[in-house]
Amino acid sequence: MKTLITGSTGLVGNALTIDLLRAGHTVCRLLRPGTEKRGSAGSSRGFDVNWDPNTGELGGAAVGADAVVNLAGAPIADGRWTPERRNLLRASRVDSTRALVNALARMNARPRVLLSASAVGIYGNRGDEILTEDSARGSDFLSTLAADWEVEAVKAEALGIRVVLTRFGIILAKHAGALQPMLRAFQFGVGGKIGSGEQWMSWITLDDAVNLLRLALENGGARGPVNIVSPEPVRNAEFTRALAGVIHRPAFLSAPAFALRLALGEMADEIVLSSQRCLPKKAQDLGYCFQHPQISAALQHVLKSS
Repeated sequence: MKTLITGSTGLVGNALTIDLLRAGHTVCRLLRPGTEKRGSAGSSRGFDVNWDPNTGELGGAAVGADAVVNLAGAPIADGRWTPERRNLLRASRVDSTRALVNALARMNARPRVLLSASAVGIYGNRGDEILTEDSARGSDFLSTLAADWEVEAVKAEALGIRVVLTRFGIILAKHAGALQPMLRAFQFGVGGKIGSGEQWMSWITLDDAVNLLRLALENGGARGPVNIVSPEPVRNAEFTRALAGVIHRPAFLSAPAFALRLALGEMADEIVLSSQRCLPKKAQDLGYCFQHPQISAALQHVLKSS
């Protein structure tokens, strides 16, 4: 299988690229102008392909692809949501996905499947409500951003391409992602719950996330939104206790909601204080068996991995 990947230098994109290459597949990493080229560029199995989302131009090595995985997007939490930052977040997701689908439309032989990233933030702050792929979207900034992102990806269906909208929860990995700042806080003795600690966290290990992407690529029954989350979401207070137990650190402090709002602005309410209790209904319907469904065992696995 020949797969094109945007966002291949990110946490999930890099892990998926490595996994596909190890399995003997061909990977074309679609890189924006100025992105450092690395890895197995030019090898018999992996290529770095020029990709300009402003013009939609794709390098010639992209011809003949069987699948596309669209994981590009500027980090959500890297700075306050100023008007300029909002524009960047939107352009890196919505506009680049539109350009990618337009590029696929110009291909004579089109890929069979497009996996396009989204996030469980599409559901908004939903308290204790159990959320599946059939649940309604929210109405805040992140919900609208994710919904508009998905709209552009779904346009590929008109080209005869199967589209899977991968709605990611919090991805647990030792070397990058959301877990790193949490670990630092505990190491400095200031770890603890966030706000009330009652908000639900929908999480997944990087291993399970990559395996679910592989399932979505290879199983023709995967279509539409798919929650990339563990079947056992936990409240923030439970997550905090589990992490403290695994690394043998105390967890008696807490970050008050008002302080988070002062520091982060509206990001506090939409990211760290927001509650999404998501279940991976479609993944389970497809028969996926999670390697790490429980939070304590998952954290032990992640933190012991290389």
